[in-house]
Amino acid sequence: MRTAQRRMTLLATTAAATATLLTAGLLTAVSAQAAAGCQVAYSVASQWPGGFTGNVTVTNLGDPVSGWTLGWSYAAGQQVSQAWGATVSQSGSQVSATNVDYNGNLATNGSASFGFNASWNNASNPLPTSFTLNNVACTGGTTPTTPANPSPSTPTPSNPLPSDPVPSIPPQTGLVGWATQNGGTTGGGGAPTTTVTNASALTSALNATGSAVIRVSGTISCSGMLRVRSNKTILGNSGATIAGCGLNISGDRNVIIRNLTFRDWNDDAINVQESATNIWIDHNSFSNGYDGAVDIKRGSDFVTVSWNRVFNHDKTMLLGHSDDNGGQDIGHLRVSYHHNWFDGSNQRNPRVRFGNPVHVFNNYYRANGGYGVASTENAGVLVEGNYFENVRDTYHLGEGDSGPGRIVARNNHFVNSPTGQAGGSVASIPYSYQLDTASNVKSIVTAGAGAGRITV
Repeated sequence: MRTAQRRMTLLATTAAATATLLTAGLLTAVSAQAAAGCQVAYSVASQWPGGFTGNVTVTNLGDPVSGWTLGWSYAAGQQVSQAWGATVSQSGSQVSATNVDYNGNLATNGSASFGFNASWNNASNPLPTSFTLNNVACTGGTTPTTPANPSPSTPTPSNPLPSDPVPSIPPQTGLVGWATQNGGTTGGGGAPTTTVTNASALTSALNATGSAVIRVSGTISCSGMLRVRSNKTILGNSGATIAGCGLNISGDRNVIIRNLTFRDWNDDAINVQESATNIWIDHNSFSNGYDGAVDIKRGSDFVTVSWNRVFNHDKTMLLGHSDDNGGQDIGHLRVSYHHNWFDGSNQRNPRVRFGNPVHVFNNYYRANGGYGVASTENAGVLVEGNYFENVRDTYHLGEGDSGPGRIVARNNHFVNSPTGQAGGSVASIPYSYQLDTASNVKSIVTAGAGAGRITV
C-alpha cells in the first residue's frame, strides 16, 4: 500500500517459485558496459486465478549503467498487463522492462526495483529461465566486454561456479491484496512525471484530468483536504512531507500514494470516500494529526493499505463512517491492511463496519492504549499472522454504540497481550498472498514500514 497477500499459504506457488529460482541459480543478469554483471531477484508476490503480481530487483555489479532494459521470456503464455517502477512491453513471449526517469542510473552495486501484474493460464506459472540486461546475456559474474589478450584455447566460463554465493531475495513489497482485484491498481502508470515543491503546484497536479505521476519534494505546508483525481501516482522523494493538510479521494479510482510523511493534518491525512475504488496506500508515515490517518468510507472498495507507520496519533484507520450507512457500504469496503506498524497508535487499527472480508495480516501492534482491531455492524474481519506486543485489547466484536461484527483470528503472536475476542465466520479471501510467520513480523515490519524505506 500481508488463506491469500504478502506471504499466504498460496503459496505453495510463490514459495516453490522462489525456492526454484534460488536453486536454479537464476538470480543473475549482465549489462552491456565495459565490465558487465548484475543480479536479478524475480519473485511472484501474489497469485490468483488468472493473474499474478511479480516483483523484480536488478542490482548492477559492473561499471555504472545509464539507462537499462531488462529482458526475459515466458514459457507458458504469461502476459504482462500493468507495471510500476518500469515501462514494460511484451511481444509474444519476450518481455522488456525499461527504466523510468528516476531509476535509470545504476551505480556499481546500485539497485532498481519494479513490479507488474500479469495473466497466466492457471495450469503453470514457471519462472523465467534467463535474463538479459541491455541485450547482454546473463552470466552471473562481471566480465569485460573486450577481454585483454583472449586465448582461443582457454574459453571464459559463461556460467557461475556452483560455489558462487546466491544473492538473497529482498522483502517483497509490491502490490498485494484487494487493490489487485477489479482490474488492478496502476495509478499514473508510465505517464509523464511532474515534481512539485509547494501547495499550489501540488493542488493543481492532483486535480488535473488524465494520468500523471506526481513526485513530492521537500516539505509542503497546506491546510484542509486536497482533491485527488483518478489515475494518479503520488510518490515522495527522500524526506518528502505534507504538513497540515490531507489528500481526499472522492469517487475517483486507480490512485497510488507512496513514500510520504504526513504530520499535523487538520482533518484526515488520507480520506477515501464516495465509492472510490482501486487505491494503494503504501510506505507512508503518519503522526500527530487531528482525525484519521487513513479513513475509508461511503462504499469505497478494493483498497490495500500496506507498510505504513502510525505513531504519536490517536484515531488511526476507520473503515465505514457510520452505523446507518449500510445501504451504501454492504458489499463494499473490502480492504487489505498488511505489514503496517501501529506504533503506540491508540485506536482504530482498524475499526471496521460492514466490510466482508476485510483482511488484517502481518501487522505489528505495539503498546496500543485503546485497542487494536474492532469488527462491528456485521463486518467480517480475518485477523491473521499479526504480532501484538503490550496491547491491552488486541481485537474485539462491537465498539461503542456499534453492534458486533465477526472476527476469525489465526496464527497471531502475543507478547504481554491477551488473545482477543473472535467469533462468527468471514467470507473467503479471493486473492493469493504469502503469510509471514507471526513471530518474525516485528523485525520484518520495523525494518521496512514507513516513509523512506523504499526506492521509488
